[in-house]
Amino acid sequence: MKSIAYILCALVSLLCAVMLLRGYFRGRHRLLLWSGLCFAGLTIANGLVFLDLVVFPQIDLYPARLAVSAISVLILFLGMIWEGA
Repeated sequence: MKSIAYILCALVSLLCAVMLLRGYFRGRHRLLLWSGLCFAGLTIANGLVFLDLVVFPQIDLYPARLAVSAISVLILFLGMIWEGA
């Protein structure tokens, strides 16, 4: 049951990324770009959660998961600062 939840989290974040980036390409609002890039990174992080806890439980991917999540949120944070200036 946990693996289904991990997969669904990755799929939902992928759907959010696709919708945000599609909105950016239609309207060229740059905050949609930063948000879409953030969710694309979070999709990768959720995929790493699945790989870490289900596929390869003997390998610790926690540092990679944490780094990808931090970079994703940093992209959104910097985009918000840049667009606010």
